[in-house]
Amino acid sequence: MPHLKQTSNLLKQLRALMLDTKYVSEPINAYIVPSADAHNSEYLAECDQRRAFISGFTGSAGTAVITHNDACMWTDGRYYLQASQEMDSNWTLMKEGIPSTPTQGTWLSKNLPSGSRVGADPYLLSYNKWMPLKNQLESAGHKLIPITTNLIDLLWTDRKPMPSAEVKPLPNKYTGKTIQEKLKLVQQQMVDKNASYLVLTSLDEVAYFLNMRGNDISYNPVFFSYVLITQTGFTIFIDQNKVTKDVIDHLNVEAGVTIYDIKNYTEIANVLTNNAEKIEGFVWFSEQASYALTSLIPTKNLLTELTPISTMKAIKNPVEIEGMKNAHIKDGLALCCYFSWLEKNVHTRTISEISGAKKLREFRAQQELFVGPSFDTISSVGPHGAIIHYKPEPDTDVTIDPDGLYLCDSGGQYLDGTTDVTRTFHYGKPTEFEKDCYTRVLKGQIKMATMIFPQKIKGNCLDSFARQYLWSVGLDYAHGTGHGIGSYLNVHEGPMGISWKNIPDDPGLEAGMFLSNEPGFYQDGKFGFRIEDIVLIVNATTPNNFNNRGFLTFETVTLCPIQTKMIKTEMLTEEEIKHLNSYHQRCRDVLGPLLKQQGQTEAVEWLWKETEPINK
Repeated sequence: MPHLKQTSNLLKQLRALMLDTKYVSEPINAYIVPSADAHNSEYLAECDQRRAFISGFTGSAGTAVITHNDACMWTDGRYYLQASQEMDSNWTLMKEGIPSTPTQGTWLSKNLPSGSRVGADPYLLSYNKWMPLKNQLESAGHKLIPITTNLIDLLWTDRKPMPSAEVKPLPNKYTGKTIQEKLKLVQQQMVDKNASYLVLTSLDEVAYFLNMRGNDISYNPVFFSYVLITQTGFTIFIDQNKVTKDVIDHLNVEAGVTIYDIKNYTEIANVLTNNAEKIEGFVWFSEQASYALTSLIPTKNLLTELTPISTMKAIKNPVEIEGMKNAHIKDGLALCCYFSWLEKNVHTRTISEISGAKKLREFRAQQELFVGPSFDTISSVGPHGAIIHYKPEPDTDVTIDPDGLYLCDSGGQYLDGTTDVTRTFHYGKPTEFEKDCYTRVLKGQIKMATMIFPQKIKGNCLDSFARQYLWSVGLDYAHGTGHGIGSYLNVHEGPMGISWKNIPDDPGLEAGMFLSNEPGFYQDGKFGFRIEDIVLIVNATTPNNFNNRGFLTFETVTLCPIQTKMIKTEMLTEEEIKHLNSYHQRCRDVLGPLLKQQGQTEAVEWLWKETEPINK
């Protein structure tokens, strides 16, 4: 069991600060602590993990709401089990996605005294979350109040400073587009929208636009910065210590010395404030931008919608597509080496979840252009596999059991691409129930991989196809089926996705986008499995073309065998068997010769064994 953080004293201190007019203009009745930084990042630098500090819950998604009598944590199905194991008895788990669970706004509206004040750090709530919550609270007679002094920071005496890791240029041979090319495309869309300014606040959008990468957040090659774009150039707001000669040379070569300026990271608010009254047209923010920044602009000049960079980044150019494919080939080599090594040694019962994850990193590090993992490896045995985003720690680490299920969800950052893959293996004898569920997951995964769908359809429309074989027997999984993925950027990338939930910013699926295809099944306290590949959206050849709309399909770029031992072949159709055999033959054709070149004899033998064609 994970170590429970004792939060009674922390909550007592926080509630005292909520009444202290030294930090709040008037006492507040509730305080919201989201899982976000000033850029609305999913994964956070240590200095921004405020919600984890106050609650003990370390998952990447969740919002804490503390009143004078209650402490509640909202999180989604990926984290129900983890949150219940990490939080002490002071906390109430609010399970998002279950119809009976009220939203934060509904709960606050009903549980606070009339005329209550709800406080939040305006830098940590995005515009698209602040405004609906503000309106809902006001309709119930309450107020949402920006608290500029973060109350958690006052309690967090050993909070680490903001990171200042080195920023490095990424050459055009990996990006496929120069800054100048990106700038021209953005400026044209700004003209179309009558936008005088475009403010980039998402860190991956900044890194993508500038063709630079950093290391301020673990596993995500981004850096703390804002970019303000106009029709004459752009301004970068960044810690001056990160602006090395390499960065200056890169910007001069890429953009021309006359079109960019560099200011300190914290000056963004001052620049927006100073220009607010002389704005002609709009200031364009993403809806994910913080309320603190959007509130500086008069409402009549505020445009909040998906930025041009967001969609440009999601639709990979030919250089990025080739790089992503190459990264997944290298990743496949590392995975074959790891899983063959694991199968050979698992019966010694000396390999643990942590030591296995370390060995996998060693195999990835042997590949060209490897930078590091793209997230914490989910190396999970038996019951730990049911914790969807489990991370092995020294106090939870167990030996990989040859008689149980082993789920490994991992990924790599390479200079030419980002990977994310999950495979589940059983080295003993799986139960009939495990095989039945696994086969249903596989059928859903194959269904998704072979889908043909209209161009620009929302990913939400495809999600049910992956679940249908689980649904038919009353089973399901509590996470989305697919997320976007960056090109040497964040492993989770918007704006599109494939989920049972509506994704408001989804612009519709287009050729050139990469997403994951990852249905799964989890039985709390017993096991979990997931089959995850990365797929590229490509044009489909169809006999018809309704309304000249154009149709698309998926090309799987992940290359790693799927364990056939877990499959009940009688449940598969002839077409599903043909698809799986064809995929396994491609794994042989692409990975086999390269493994031989690397002298990985055992991995080659394992690959051939695991990709033997199956028959009904």
